[in-house]
Amino acid sequence: MLIDKPAGWTSHDVVAVVRRQLGTRAVGHAGTLDPFATGLLVVLVGKATRLARFAEGMRKTYDAVVQFGRATNTDDADGIVVREQTPAVWPDDAAIDAALATLTGTQEQRPPAFSAKHVDGVRSYALARRGEAVDLPPVTVQVHELQRTAWSPPLLSLHAEVGRGTYVRALARDLGERIGTPAHCATLRRTAIGPFLVGDACAPEHAAADRLIAPAALVPALPREVLDAAAVREVVHGRRVAQQQLTAGVGALLGDDGRLVAAAEGRDGWWHPTVVLEPVP
Repeated sequence: MLIDKPAGWTSHDVVAVVRRQLGTRAVGHAGTLDPFATGLLVVLVGKATRLARFAEGMRKTYDAVVQFGRATNTDDADGIVVREQTPAVWPDDAAIDAALATLTGTQEQRPPAFSAKHVDGVRSYALARRGEAVDLPPVTVQVHELQRTAWSPPLLSLHAEVGRGTYVRALARDLGERIGTPAHCATLRRTAIGPFLVGDACAPEHAAADRLIAPAALVPALPREVLDAAAVREVVHGRRVAQQQLTAGVGALLGDDGRLVAAAEGRDGWWHPTVVLEPVP
């Protein structure tokens, strides 16, 4: 299910409302959105919650506004201002574009202190809220596209397409460091996750069973194999089945009607089920 998360809501708030709307506890989400952000959240229901890692691995697209002149302790508009500085002359478009280019591609990114990263089993944001110093190690991230859409100092509008684990508010912080002026992410809206678009999403309170998406849509990039009835029976019991074509790595096993029966690991000419969605008959 595609949900358009409102500003001020946590991802857990969205899950709680969807649970009430659908009358089930088996609800999760893929790809957390910070409370200040809005936009697309993929909400998973029932056994589809087991497919979260596939949705989390999809590219994510954002529209953001970076405000220069102020840095905050959260790298976003909800934080406390920790530094202010206005340059005598604002950089021109070319300088902005050059700085953006340095933040595109594979790179090491330092996650914000106020993040969901674990530090000795404790969420980083919990430590930061207690006033403890948090120094998270850099992680490798992929920024596929970072494009200026408008520049009217001190506000820079951006279009960003990033890989898993990339913090756009950290990109805002790092962009400020590149041009020598403190900065934070003032607004953030996620517009797409892989093939899913925010325009197709609904408000949390409008969640309903008829808005559920077929689980097969969550694994569009996986190689697919259609099983006959006998093979489906084997897979739903967790047993391996022979491959029709030799395929290594994770694949999607489908019924003859296109439904996703399981995700499986292909090796040695066999499919080994890892996530089974069909119930045992």
